[in-house]
Amino acid sequence: MLEKFRSYAQTKAAKIILALILVPFALFGIDSYLNQAGNNLSIAKVNGYKIALPEYNRAIENVRNRIMSEGKKVDPAMFDSFEFKESVIDGLITKQLLNNDIKKSQFRITDQQLSQYIIGMPEFQKDGKFSQEIYDKVLQNNQLTPKKFEESIRNDLLIQQVRDGLQKLTFIPPNNLAETLKATSQQREISIAEFKTKEYMTKANIAEKDMQAFYDQNKSKFLAPEQVKAEFVVFSLANILPTINVTEDEIKSFYKANADKYQNQQQREASHILIAASKNAPPAEKAKAKAKAEDVLNQVRKNPKQFEELATKYSQDPESAKKGGDLGSFSRGMMVKPFDDAVFSMKVNEISNIVESDFGYHIIKLTKIIGEGGGFDAMRPQIKAELIYQKGQEKFAALAEEFSNKVYEQSSSLDAVSKRFNLPIQKTDWISRKDSDKFFKNEALMSALYSKESIKDHRNTEAIEVTPNNLISARVVDYKAQSTKPFADVRKNIEDYLKFESAKKMVASEGEAALKFLTDASRKIDWQPATLVDRKNTKGLSDAVVNHAYKMPTDKLPSYSGFIDGNNGYVIVKVNKVSFPNDSNEENKQAFASDYSEALSAEYLSAYLKGLKAKASVSVNQNFFETSQKN
Repeated sequence: MLEKFRSYAQTKAAKIILALILVPFALFGIDSYLNQAGNNLSIAKVNGYKIALPEYNRAIENVRNRIMSEGKKVDPAMFDSFEFKESVIDGLITKQLLNNDIKKSQFRITDQQLSQYIIGMPEFQKDGKFSQEIYDKVLQNNQLTPKKFEESIRNDLLIQQVRDGLQKLTFIPPNNLAETLKATSQQREISIAEFKTKEYMTKANIAEKDMQAFYDQNKSKFLAPEQVKAEFVVFSLANILPTINVTEDEIKSFYKANADKYQNQQQREASHILIAASKNAPPAEKAKAKAKAEDVLNQVRKNPKQFEELATKYSQDPESAKKGGDLGSFSRGMMVKPFDDAVFSMKVNEISNIVESDFGYHIIKLTKIIGEGGGFDAMRPQIKAELIYQKGQEKFAALAEEFSNKVYEQSSSLDAVSKRFNLPIQKTDWISRKDSDKFFKNEALMSALYSKESIKDHRNTEAIEVTPNNLISARVVDYKAQSTKPFADVRKNIEDYLKFESAKKMVASEGEAALKFLTDASRKIDWQPATLVDRKNTKGLSDAVVNHAYKMPTDKLPSYSGFIDGNNGYVIVKVNKVSFPNDSNEENKQAFASDYSEALSAEYLSAYLKGLKAKASVSVNQNFFETSQKN
């Protein structure tokens, strides 16, 4: 079962689904895709919930980025495959089913748990501490509000609760663990002989008539897609902002109306010692915890310079205790209210009295006050920028309607709208439907360009919001219908393909013959040096070779077997000996038990998800996927 899980977990589909279920989306711009065009197109429905096109597109981008960031060689064509797209939508469906079940089961993440998790996220750390400045910048760069970000993180933590619950169900009898460990740790000494396809390609001779015949019989494989050349104009908020002016009176008035907001931007750096006690704990237990907190406070008062040492020794907040109680920097409202009220009323280096919260009893030390306190002079540049942006958006909204009307009313040319808004008319080279990544990454715009009105009548497309505050209208100026590529253009590709197919047959024939006559002294086989491998350490051999070696019989050694290794060629495998290392290292045993438990937990998760799907009402817009594949 462990091997089965490992095999499953390595498949592209499994990685994609697990990524979508288990990896937070929060840092990938949730708000940005919710506001894009295409919200009305439903890709799938899960118990009435619509998975819209923007959500799907963003998920595609997130998964692509994650796979590419792993540093492994990836064929870019994989991202255009139906299997990849199907796996992404399956992951989104699974995530939604989990969300529904979590709500029904009333799982809960408290504000304190959420806050502590965010403070500990490495994305927001600077010099080992939480940085409010980095937090604000990351959210701003990804067009996220704190509320949306926190909702997403809370949801991810709830899903983790489900996984943790399933993990606790796993129980492995000692005998089973020992037998599985023995089977998994088995080592095999193997040698291989390779017959490589590429090396046989030079022996393959393809006649001209065979290439022509292949072309004639497979013309559907050599289609050039329909293409257009287009011209377009971009109407953007970015063009408007430099024209906006704000007065000093407007800045002062805005500050006065929002003074509280700017005062709250001041931050604190603090450390604490927590003596934990649940708010629902029995009175006697709470009294005992408070007494311990008072004892620790007395020690702190006597030796204030030993606060970090005492926090490490006594604090029951494990994350901050590792850092001497340090919580990093935070703004008002990020901590639970009693803690928040206390720390924002303290002076630098002041140590608080006992502060009671829902989590127990805190001793707080304020280490730093960050910011200017939100005074007018400090906030003036920010307010000016906010007012410019606000006025710019208002002007953009007003002019956007005029822009949209003009490209529609004077649809035979972009000249009028170009002159009215002083916008340059830009041009594309030949582009196909699949080139949306090169052309604003917007499916709606590509669909409009390939509409009948655009191609036949050369009319302007409607104004399309390709990203927030960016409108585009485009016009087809030339068109090429789908056609079969000339034989001369594809001849080299056909020759290479037929040579490769011929070479594959040759290596299979040669390899099978060599395997059959292993005892024939006249046939020399070029064996590679013997290698001792196990299921985890393949010593540079391919997974296909090692997996084949472990399927071979070992009752009589040496054992021989051959197989076709995909497009690589034919491989003969020789198993020389089998051994079972006597690993008495307790640390290794514990690591294996942990891996085994995790694999069982994954099986439980898989069964749990299958159960959710079986009871759910799920539908997928197959027409969308069929159309996108054709394009």
